[in-house]
Amino acid sequence: MPHTPERPRRIRVQRDGPLLVEGPVEVVDEDGRITVSHRFVVAVCTCRRTRTPPWCDTSHRRRTKRDETS
Repeated sequence: MPHTPERPRRIRVQRDGPLLVEGPVEVVDEDGRITVSHRFVVAVCTCRRTRTPPWCDTSHRRRTKRDETS
C-alpha cells in the first residue's frame, strides 16, 4: 500500500537482513549524499557488506556459520 499523508511510511525489519522500506525513498548518507529510488519497496542494507550502498545486494547471505566463528 503506498505512502499517503493519512498513512505513515512502513518499514519492515528483518532479522539478519535489510530494512524493507515502502518507496519511493531518498536516503541521505553520512556525507550528505542523496540516493533516490522510485521502486515500490526498497531494501536498505544494514550489514554494510553490500557493494551497492545504500541498497542491499544480498551480500549478507554469503557469510557462513564457519566464517562467523573465525
